[in-house]
Amino acid sequence: MPNDITKKDLVDWSSACLVFLSGAMTGHYAAVGMNLIQWTGALAAILGSVTIAVAVRVWPTKSATANAKD
Repeated sequence: MPNDITKKDLVDWSSACLVFLSGAMTGHYAAVGMNLIQWTGALAAILGSVTIAVAVRVWPTKSATANAKD
């Protein structure tokens, strides 16, 4: 079936949701007011979630690396 949800799809969408949620929470708390320490933590959270999102998209799958060794 072409509409099956794979583990890769789940990881891709989960990482995208993580980026959205960290950005949304940062925006909310920025509107309320944050000090420099909180801004630093928010920036680290956003950069971390973007790093995860990029990593899961560019990391080769096990089947691709297994076929390349043959």
